[in-house]
Amino acid sequence: MNKIALLILFLLLTSCASRKSKLPEKEFRGFWVATVVNIDWPKNGIDAIEKKKKDFLKILDFYDELNFNTAIVQIRTAGDAFYPSDFAPWSTYLTGKQGLAPNTDENILAWMIAETHERGMEFHAWLNPYRATFDLKTDLLDEQHDFFLHPDWMLKYGKKYYYNPGIPEVQDHMAAIIQEIVTNYTIDAIHFDDYFYPYKIADETFDDTETFHTYKLPQQTLEDWRRSSIDSLIQKAHLAIKKEKPWVQFGVSPFGVWKNSSTDSRGSDTQAGQTTYDDLYADPLLWMQKGWIDYIIPQAYWSISLPVASHKTIMEWWAENTPNTNLYMGNGPYKIRNNSDKAWDHKKELPNQIKLGRATPNIQGNAFFSAKSLMNDHEDIVKILKKKYYQQIALNPSTTNQITRTINTPKIERIVLENAVANVYCSNLEDYRYALVYDVKKTKDPIIKLTKLVSAKIPLSLNSLVLSKNLIKKKTALVFIDKFGQESLPIILNLDQTIQHD
Repeated sequence: MNKIALLILFLLLTSCASRKSKLPEKEFRGFWVATVVNIDWPKNGIDAIEKKKKDFLKILDFYDELNFNTAIVQIRTAGDAFYPSDFAPWSTYLTGKQGLAPNTDENILAWMIAETHERGMEFHAWLNPYRATFDLKTDLLDEQHDFFLHPDWMLKYGKKYYYNPGIPEVQDHMAAIIQEIVTNYTIDAIHFDDYFYPYKIADETFDDTETFHTYKLPQQTLEDWRRSSIDSLIQKAHLAIKKEKPWVQFGVSPFGVWKNSSTDSRGSDTQAGQTTYDDLYADPLLWMQKGWIDYIIPQAYWSISLPVASHKTIMEWWAENTPNTNLYMGNGPYKIRNNSDKAWDHKKELPNQIKLGRATPNIQGNAFFSAKSLMNDHEDIVKILKKKYYQQIALNPSTTNQITRTINTPKIERIVLENAVANVYCSNLEDYRYALVYDVKKTKDPIIKLTKLVSAKIPLSLNSLVLSKNLIKKKTALVFIDKFGQESLPIILNLDQTIQHD
């Protein structure tokens, strides 16, 4: 009896351990690379181009080692651009002087995207749509900045200038900027942050009264009109993206509190001083209902136990109020050991937020603000994340607004071994972007049982992919992912097709 009892106890413990250690096969793992005022990158606009590239790769490699899969990189900060544009001057944060091109013939954005993809990560192009300047030093703006080209679009508020969101031409201008990016670059998503109408400043007025009276509908309040202006931009951005490349996603990271329950029973049990709906005039619930965005990342940069705006409370609210859209949570590691909320002094605050998210239905991943936050003096927290939460690779979640299509299945033509690599040549790769490599447990035609994902998102060229030579073995299968995130059926590597090239 004692042996039987011990056996039952052992089975129960190992079963629990197995369930506890199971990690998600698909999970969004993102990090924001903030370029405004050189928060994350580049460290200084006047740095040599090689140093800038080296510093960017340090960020990518750090998060690649942590098995993250998405870089959200800010390429428009304040009416500027980190790429050659017909609609904006070069950013001062990239070159040290607005309008000054980088000292290289290489397209720096194309290079960043290629390096990100090379590591199996998605590249989400982050734009700030309405901030026109970061300060009032307009003498430092390039003559091609919209401040000079379209002064009627500008409104001064606090110590910045903003595009007036209520002007239809401003919305069309932003849509054209998005279309330019989507057309010219192999990005995976366009991303907006939380800055719609600006956060309110005491005793300051955002003076769009004239615009309101020009464009408002009969009986429409100022607040509803402002929200409708933001709705219009979101819809136009969605159409600009999907018309050009329907597989490119559109994501938004709004301020974490939609509304407080004290002002609306539908809101969260929070006491936020400002809210997305009432103060920033953004209504992401509507955008989700309309299918205008593919994912949302509420910025819940608070600790789990903060009474006025608990990360747990906000996360659970969004989990219950996110229809038709992928939901990821925004976390604030920039507060670690650097905040009046002493909960951030504990090394398990951030890991526990990840743990809570995984235990909450509908939460499909996280994004960290900002990239440098974990890279400096937080080795103990990084160690916990790596050991318990990110020890294995994970694929990006598929979008809910997926377009189902019939496309040709890839076919492996031959495998050429050369030195330490294997060049796998295939046909029908036109509609595919990545390959996944799996170990195979059983092969009984037509059923192929995959066991372990051993390499994720290997980039494809026109007709081939490159694998490490040690992956070329009898029980290895490839799964191809197309532009929409759909997966092909697994294809077993046929070693009879292998050619040794000396």
